[in-house]
Amino acid sequence: MNYRHIIFDIDGTMLNTETADLLATQETVFQLTGEKKDPEEFRFAFGIPNSVVFPMLGIEDAEKASLMWAENYRKYHSTLRLFDGMENVLKELKNRGYILGIVTSKSRREFNADFVAFGLESLFDTVICVDDSPRPKPNSDPVLEYLKRANAEKSEAIYIGDTAYDAQCAHAAGIDFALAVWGAHNPEKIKADYYLKSPAEVLSFF
Repeated sequence: MNYRHIIFDIDGTMLNTETADLLATQETVFQLTGEKKDPEEFRFAFGIPNSVVFPMLGIEDAEKASLMWAENYRKYHSTLRLFDGMENVLKELKNRGYILGIVTSKSRREFNADFVAFGLESLFDTVICVDDSPRPKPNSDPVLEYLKRANAEKSEAIYIGDTAYDAQCAHAAGIDFALAVWGAHNPEKIKADYYLKSPAEVLSFF
């Protein structure tokens, strides 16, 4: 393994956003449809941009729904947490000379609101948000855009994420994928090159 670039997803990989994601989606769907659904019904949406999620839920005006979702999500900001040990992992990888990057389904505005508050953005050389490429995950575009901006070869980059969409994006772009099992749901159903059980295992792997 001659990886130089380690690319991270955010939600479910570096940040535990589960509570905020589920409750914001539940509330938005209720406001738009009057249906009070169990938050667990929205787990399928992890890692998928809102512009894709809401049409899947039968809500045609995805732009309006996404704005409402963002308002609802802010109510639950206090529930956002870094996964245990993640800050140490990122700083140690940087100390070891790896180039760190991000590919996320968050918009740039969401990235600034949700992730920057943790004070770790300076560790990352290149950040690709959903608005930085023509098509979102699971298409290859976000990772290909990262490789272009970072001037990185496919063979020297690996993507770490927690969903099947992350895996499909990485493999479609021709790079290796490591599953963040600590944030994944049904990890046995996700095809990955490597399975990492905890943030601490990232340091052992690299």
